[in-house]
Amino acid sequence: MAEANPSATPHPAHASPHPMANPGYGKRSAPGQLRRTADDFTHLPPREAAVAVYVDRLPDGADISVKTLAKTLPYGQCALRTALNRIQAAGHLRRGRERVAAEDGGSRWITRSWWSRTPRDDGWWAGFTRGEVPAAPPPPPTRSRAHTLLAALGRTAPSLSLSAAECARLAPLVEEWFVRGATEETVTASLTAGLPTPVHSPAALLHRRLTDKLPPPPPALPAPRRILECAECGVPGQPEALPGGVCRGCRGERAPAHPHAPLPATAVHARAAGIRAAMALPTRDRTPV
Repeated sequence: MAEANPSATPHPAHASPHPMANPGYGKRSAPGQLRRTADDFTHLPPREAAVAVYVDRLPDGADISVKTLAKTLPYGQCALRTALNRIQAAGHLRRGRERVAAEDGGSRWITRSWWSRTPRDDGWWAGFTRGEVPAAPPPPPTRSRAHTLLAALGRTAPSLSLSAAECARLAPLVEEWFVRGATEETVTASLTAGLPTPVHSPAALLHRRLTDKLPPPPPALPAPRRILECAECGVPGQPEALPGGVCRGCRGERAPAHPHAPLPATAVHARAAGIRAAMALPTRDRTPV
């Protein structure tokens, strides 16, 4: 049976790549996830852990619907539906819709399946729907991307060779370029184009170029609009109405009692009598009841 070795990741039924969803749909990775480890899903039952490991390694945009997963994993649709619901209850998955900009200048709602290797509670997912990302980012690498770029400049332009201390001092300026949307290629080209001969002080020249050529900040993006949906019936709702990603109806819970107490019988009878009396008058003599 497929679950004879619970620690093994299920292999696809065929060797072809996992199908991708239509553009804009499919798996979407949540931000702020921790680095992948061998213990990420050990808190799940064996089958759910195996499915979670497989989904976690799929790229964004992959089709992770029950129907498609059943064609690539050794489990049926019913078993996969149950597994995904348990994975969702553990905080790794939420399904819903997100409003995105359309080509005509308007907007449209897109179906999303948000995935988080790091388990999140209902409060985190509620903040995520409002555009908040309260999770702590993974620890930074020993050498930042900016530091690495500066250290490599000497290979592109030998006259721009820097010491480790100079790279550390200039790295925050390069990081600001990255924050403003610049790529490594853009930064390198801006720093190495049209160099004077000779370069007397590489660090001073780079500091001047990083400051003077700094691109403008990108325009502020509107806060995303997201709506979660019940994993069972698909009904949309506020996060607090979908604990664990499932609505109260599908959880078998009764709707909360109506906050207003019912009118007493005497008040109901008096109200009905007033309506009947008003209806017996000519139209012109009637007053609102």
